Amino acid sequence: MRGKSKKVPVRPVKLDEEFADVPRLFAHDGDLIVSHVVAALSSVFPDGEDFFVRSVRHYKDRIEDPELNAAVLGFIGQEVTHGREHRAFNAHLDSLGYHTKFVERLTRRGIAFRERHSPAIANLASTAALEHFTATLAELVMTSEETRESFGHEAVRNLFLWHALEEAEHKAVAFDVYQAVGGGERLRILMMKIARYAFVVSMSIQVILGLLLDRETYKPGRLRKSLAYTRKQPLFSRESWNQLKAYERKGFHPDDRPTGDLVELWRERLFGVDGAMTESVRGAA
Repeated sequence: MRGKSKKVPVRPVKLDEEFADVPRLFAHDGDLIVSHVVAALSSVFPDGEDFFVRSVRHYKDRIEDPELNAAVLGFIGQEVTHGREHRAFNAHLDSLGYHTKFVERLTRRGIAFRERHSPAIANLASTAALEHFTATLAELVMTSEETRESFGHEAVRNLFLWHALEEAEHKAVAFDVYQAVGGGERLRILMMKIARYAFVVSMSIQVILGLLLDRETYKPGRLRKSLAYTRKQPLFSRESWNQLKAYERKGFHPDDRPTGDLVELWRERLFGVDGAMTESVRGAA
């Protein structure tokens, strides 16, 4: 449990007022596809984060290590805040014509069905796997200026930068809880194999449907230009796919890929040297 002792601070971030100025096609240069990809990601975050919290909290009383217990409390606090801010962002996107609130409802119902029919340990294994998804995206956001620029509008970039920092801070918590309560390698790897394909397929369907319902898609040359830009994005590279797949290696741990220096860099940029909130996230990127 290499990640158990790392600090997982809960910060009083509130960004909802910044979303009011976000335009409909907010991505870099008004890019069509990236705007829909970001909206698709954000629409599943709130209820996904709630699922993560429930999956980890279910085992909280079985955690004997005080450092891991403290990390769990930080994990819960951070995820609850992420869900709240993405819900606010989704409400704004919905008002612009995205179907984010509809997707939120579908996600909530799908998760409720899963929780009724899956054992708690499988839910925790899925949480650990999906936390590797968010950790992979987080590392990309924090290391790649091209990825940060692709978000376009400052408020959207700041939302995902702050979210990325905290995902990197708590990337090992669900994994460490899974190990602490006796979760096995076979189930851990199986849940990632399922998640790796299911998440990509579901996101692709959501983006495609969103594009089909968007009038901008049918403007001459708009989709072709956007496809050319999207193909170049690091998020869709083989390297990112391989980083996700690394989770399926026996003996894997999230800390096998060190990101401590990256976390410290962005803590200082966004919140000051001590990691406590000293200024608004706005403008710090």
